[in-house]
Amino acid sequence: MNLPIDVVSSVQVISNPYDPEYGKFTGAVSSVETKAGNLDTYHFSIQNLLPRARVRDGDIVGLESATPRLTVTGPLVRNRVAITQSFEYRFVRTPVQSLPPMQRDMKLESFDSFTQVDVSLTETHSATFSFSLFPEKLAYLGLNTFTPQESTPDLHQHGYQGAAQDRYIFGANGLLTSQINYQKYDADILPNSTDPYRLLLETTEGGFFDRQSRRSNRFEWQEIYQLGQRHFLGTHTLKAGLDYSHSSYDGRQAFSPVDVVGTAGYSLERIEFGAPTRFSVDQNEFAWFAGDQWRPGERVSVDLGLRFDHDSITSSTHAAPRAGVTYALTRDQRTLLKAGAGLFYDRVPLNVAAFPDFPSRTVLSLGAQGDVLGSTPYVNTISGALRNPRSATWNVELDRQVLEKLALRVAYQNRTTRDAFVVNPSAGWLAVSNAGRDSYREFQVTGIYQVRRHTVNASYVRSRAFGDLNDFNQFFGNNPVAVIQPNARGRLPFDAPNRFLIWGEIAAPKKIMLVPVLDLHTGFPFSTENQLREYVGPRNAYRYPRFTSLDLQVTKEIRLPGLGKKAKVGFGVFNLLNQFDPRDVQNNLDSYRFGAMFNSVPRTFRGKFVLGF
Repeated sequence: MNLPIDVVSSVQVISNPYDPEYGKFTGAVSSVETKAGNLDTYHFSIQNLLPRARVRDGDIVGLESATPRLTVTGPLVRNRVAITQSFEYRFVRTPVQSLPPMQRDMKLESFDSFTQVDVSLTETHSATFSFSLFPEKLAYLGLNTFTPQESTPDLHQHGYQGAAQDRYIFGANGLLTSQINYQKYDADILPNSTDPYRLLLETTEGGFFDRQSRRSNRFEWQEIYQLGQRHFLGTHTLKAGLDYSHSSYDGRQAFSPVDVVGTAGYSLERIEFGAPTRFSVDQNEFAWFAGDQWRPGERVSVDLGLRFDHDSITSSTHAAPRAGVTYALTRDQRTLLKAGAGLFYDRVPLNVAAFPDFPSRTVLSLGAQGDVLGSTPYVNTISGALRNPRSATWNVELDRQVLEKLALRVAYQNRTTRDAFVVNPSAGWLAVSNAGRDSYREFQVTGIYQVRRHTVNASYVRSRAFGDLNDFNQFFGNNPVAVIQPNARGRLPFDAPNRFLIWGEIAAPKKIMLVPVLDLHTGFPFSTENQLREYVGPRNAYRYPRFTSLDLQVTKEIRLPGLGKKAKVGFGVFNLLNQFDPRDVQNNLDSYRFGAMFNSVPRTFRGKFVLGF
């Protein structure tokens, strides 16, 4: 789902969520908090009113983007009931620079609406109700140097979400939080041509081979009770909760033939598929958890938690313990040592459970005249009983408040995932199994420096991401890959061993605010292949060049004549240094352009206008 950005209060990525409230994941957790409505006064803001023209070869040809946002919040009943309403429309064309000028744009059009009502019933009782809509059309999904518009699919997705939350304070700091949530999400994958789909060395021809229609919904009910502090060998803050959810997924899947064309210009292989299929899957999940934040002394805090997760698809229940400790190394609390470890279990995606009902495939070997030299049929199957993926994570961290305005952090984390879902073709079977294993570890140094009205943040991360490469979603997600080669292990697609990021807010004279962002990281890995789309050599053994990007946003606060209202005007520059940061590479050894890089984003200017009152 999409939320208008103006209603978001904070976004936090929790890389080590040892709180037992969090479950059903094997990586990190993103926590998004929305803003509470104003109970006393109205506030109105409108942004990005001016559209941006699309320029091709020096001429203006239509619109490149229009992203207006409007938000209003204020009291329905003063000091009792507040409403927040936000609308965001997005029309954005994203160009692929290496394609012809009028055939290089992916096109996104969406409308996001968010309504929230905050109710203050008493000093100890409050409630929040929200409803959101998020229809979206993405044309030419996956457009790149080697896949023109006609060979890409369109993704149409739409849905809504309604939620209600009730918070009641009992006695001395006891808190009961009750929440129900219902979400409906539908998606359709549609080709842009009916011509046969052909994979050539330098480009792709014809209409996309996959057609999908997915209808899904999810209901969730959660109860969390936090007790007031208890005293026994220190202080304890106890928390317990229950979580029930029901998900359903109904879909249709249809595949068209795919030809793999070699250097001589004729088809070397053809992938044919079985008849279109329909399928339906339901899932019930139940979790119960308890946690204790124990403070045995002024300088030590220990978090203990235990969570049980039950999944109806795997008919299994898993215990997921986790623990964390914070210790103040100095009496002034300016140096903190933090450490933790935990076990986490993920849910089973519903399309994995439906995989045996997907259309089967047959791979034909072809001669120069189109004659069939051989064929290998593949039947979709799940190898063994499905299991919930699990990860074991631990970390250690040292935080130091060096100066009043300077804080540093040195940290290390390690995550190992087992039972991930991978796809592997062998002996007439296309099997999905829990054979996947991934590992991720990182060492990071971060710092934040604040002086007067200036803030500078910097971080360096040294990391390694390694594991199985035939992830299920790569072949059966929104933009699936047609050719499935045997699974292998190697660097994961997001592996970037060295990452350096620096950003800040610098207050200049005349109420001008500068926001620079410098991003440097090792290029992402890629594999080499031959004309049959077979991988050659170790997987992901090559890398894109180092990514270097300096962005800058400049805004100035002004007062509108005659209105007495404040506004912000300014501009942004992306890739200020105009560095060559390619996003596409010719990785086919049989191509005359093997190793060539394409599709870097040039220096780009953007205007900004914000009005609020």
